[in-house]
Amino acid sequence: MDTAPESDLPELFVRAAKRIRRNQSARLAPLGLTPAQARALRIIARHSEPLRMAALAERLDIVPRSATTVVDALESSGLVGRAVDPSNRRSTLVTLTDAGRVALSRMSAARREAAEELFSALSPDERETLRHLLATLDAGDRC
Repeated sequence: MDTAPESDLPELFVRAAKRIRRNQSARLAPLGLTPAQARALRIIARHSEPLRMAALAERLDIVPRSATTVVDALESSGLVGRAVDPSNRRSTLVTLTDAGRVALSRMSAARREAAEELFSALSPDERETLRHLLATLDAGDRC
């Protein structure tokens, strides 16, 4: 059995992921956002209640100090606000501002455009197959 196609699968996957990241970075740059900041905005936006900094760091899978750096930049841009957690004064809560919601909308459009550009080489059936396969891999990671 020829294993050559399987042996290059990880390399092809990594190259595609890097291409996606480069494309998204290029589309986020005019918005003044890095991929890390964009990801933090998406996570904050998913929560109807203010999010503790520690919880944000956990969801970003980074150390709390790194989350502080990301939030500092977002706050400087007026995209998020910070407040002391009234139930635990040692904790800080992060919320999306109106400007953050606008940026999130622009980010979503930029991500859609980047995805359309990358995946346009695939037929609709191939895209659905790829989506299914990636969802299967993602579900396996949650065990």
